[in-house]
This record gives sequence, structure tokens and C-alpha cells, in this order.
Amino acid sequence: MHPNDHFDHDEAAPARDDDFADRPSKTRLKQDMHDLQALGKELIEMPDARLTALDMPEFLLDALLQLKRTRSHEGRRRQWQYVGKLMRRVDPEPLREAVASFKVPGAKETLALHTAERWRDRLLAEDDALTQWMSEHPDTDAQALRTLIRNARKDQLAAAAQPATGTGTAERKGRAYRDLFQRIKSALEAAAKADELAARDLDEEDDDE
Repeated sequence: MHPNDHFDHDEAAPARDDDFADRPSKTRLKQDMHDLQALGKELIEMPDARLTALDMPEFLLDALLQLKRTRSHEGRRRQWQYVGKLMRRVDPEPLREAVASFKVPGAKETLALHTAERWRDRLLAEDDALTQWMSEHPDTDAQALRTLIRNARKDQLAAAAQPATGTGTAERKGRAYRDLFQRIKSALEAAAKADELAARDLDEEDDDE
């Protein structure tokens, strides 16, 4: 080769480290993905009315609401995957701020109790509430729940006919009233655990990739 012959160093030079400086690392990408999954879990724990009021694309809202309605383990796992993909298409910061403003110390436990109380009151006051409950919680023993509702309504009427005493409202309304609340609370807790299992399965799948 003639001494004056040379390669085009601009084309042959290897990539420099700073060429990749702006690229997120694999660890960072995985952490971002886990953060989005955690945000998604916090979003579905919010009441539907509060969730609907958030500023988010309609496609993400529809997917989150569908996830809340899905009860089978496999169905929830697939829906979690879908929600995870959609979360990557939106700016998560406004959603994080909305969740932070909603959360207060003990908010998760308080929300669970309030949700159970609202369902109890609806089931006692509205005949069609049982149909909606069964559509969202199909594993519930419908006959047992219907019996509790009927007995709790009888207890309510009996309590209303009695003069006020120093005992608490729940005690005056009878055992069926309290048992109905516990049945609802247990079903909601089971649904929350199903969410955690689905999210954990998704985490494990992502870790294997």
C-alpha cells in the first residue's frame, strides 16, 4: 500500500462512549417499567369517579376500567400487560401528581373500608346493585349474599322501629348487617390480592426477558 494511501478515518473509527451517553441503560429502562406498573396499580385502586376525572387519554382510561372489571387471574394478567404497554405512550408525571394528591396516610385502608361501606349501602338500597356486584365479582355466592341482604333489610326495619339507645348503629341494625359488610370487604380484599398476583406475574415475565 502506498504511504499516502489512507482510510477515511471518519467512517472507520469505532463508536465512542459518548455516542451512547444519551441512551438509557437496560437497568434504567427496567426501573422505569416497574415504576409505570406501580403507577398503574395505584390508578386502579382509585374510585371510578376519581379515575374518570383524571386528565389521561381515553384509550388508557378504558383499559384501566376494563382491568378493574376483569376478575379471572389470567384475564387480569393479560389486561395488565396491555395497560403496561399503553402507560409507555403517555406522560406519567401528571398521573403521579394526581395519585399523590389523592393519597394521604392510611388512604389505602380507608378507601377499602369506604368502598365496602358504599357497596353495603347500595346493596341494601338498590335491587339492581346485586346484579352489578355479581358482574364485577362473579365468584361470589349469590344465594348467600342475597340472603344476607334480605336479613339485613329486615334488621334495618326492626332497628328503625325501636327507640334510640346508647348502642352503636351497626349493633342496633343486627348481625346480618355486620356480616354483609364483612362478606363485601372480604370479596374486595380477594380482588385486590388478585391484582397483586397479576402484577407480580407481569414483573417476573419482564425480568425473564
